[in-house]
Amino acid sequence: MARRIQGAGSFTPPDGGAAHWVEHVRSDHMSVGTYSVTAGGHDDQVPHTEDEVYLVTAGRARLVTPSGALPVGPGEAFFVPAGEPHTFVDVTEDLAALVLFAPPEREPS
Repeated sequence: MARRIQGAGSFTPPDGGAAHWVEHVRSDHMSVGTYSVTAGGHDDQVPHTEDEVYLVTAGRARLVTPSGALPVGPGEAFFVPAGEPHTFVDVTEDLAALVLFAPPEREPS
């Protein structure tokens, strides 16, 4: 059944840290959520076991991977393959990105 995803891609301030994750949808084949990092904040992600697509909805930063750094801004999309180290740095404006994982992101143990 189709449904509207309320709040998808909207910046949400973290509680006590610099980054915040909100999962919106989970199915057998994918998961979708919004990842937010405050301006000046530290992104402490570790490589994921799933492929990811980031669609930046707000903010400015750089996405650093082993192959280099890419400027990040609203309306831009990025693919990060499973297992590739990546982090957002130089977050100059509150950053929000809609993130699609396939298969679904593993739930924390």
